[in-house]
Amino acid sequence: MSALTRDDGLAGKVAIISGAASGIGQALAVSYARAGAKVVAGYYPGDPHDVEATVSAVADAGGECVAVALDVRDGAQCDALAQAAIDRFGRLDIAVAGAGILRQAALEDLTDDAWNDMLSVDLTGVMRIFRSAARVMTGPGAMVAVSSIAGGVYGWDEHAHYATAKSGLMGLVRSLAVELAPRGIRVNTLIPGLIETPQSLDPVNSLGPDGLAAAGKVIPAGRVGHADEVARTIRFLTSDDASYVTGQQLIVDGGLTVRWPS
Repeated sequence: MSALTRDDGLAGKVAIISGAASGIGQALAVSYARAGAKVVAGYYPGDPHDVEATVSAVADAGGECVAVALDVRDGAQCDALAQAAIDRFGRLDIAVAGAGILRQAALEDLTDDAWNDMLSVDLTGVMRIFRSAARVMTGPGAMVAVSSIAGGVYGWDEHAHYATAKSGLMGLVRSLAVELAPRGIRVNTLIPGLIETPQSLDPVNSLGPDGLAAAGKVIPAGRVGHADEVARTIRFLTSDDASYVTGQQLIVDGGLTVRWPS
């Protein structure tokens, strides 16, 4: 190993990622490939983004990736995602719950169905991924839930169901960190700020291109973040470099949440 090469312990490990067809999930799959980890990429069949782009990008990075259709509202499908890691690669070391939906709805228009669907994907769906992973992990491991500064830090008007789901992840992760620590499994939350992804570029339910451009002007870093920057942080949280980090919330936002209001 070169003196300039740092071993973060990811080589040979196996990770499942929900929401891996695009955005942060896709960037994470590639980041793991570069570290020598194998990937099981969960993707929602109704997603307009082709998961084969992720599989191809992982291969180009010298890694191995298998794509598995996944609806995190279905516990059996979450079990199948975790089992695919065992069947294909013989082990499971890492679980990253990144699948999520984002819908705008004012309180007066927010139906019970819309509320329940949001929580089933963005909160309970994370629990299902972690539950399925815990059932088959046989040694030390790591789990990361992808939250958001909307709910994780700030409120967001006309997105109460989304913010509620994302804030709920902190309680889930803290409790699982305590419960799974005796097994050597670490559980953390990653809280992205304003990151350019297909979800944030949606002008109907999120900020859209113009909103992101305007937001970049008030972020201390001077820009919105990139999916790869979030992915590299998740990679750190699941690596041996973070071996004593569990039950924590790490914000990746270019300084947005610590700037003085003006």
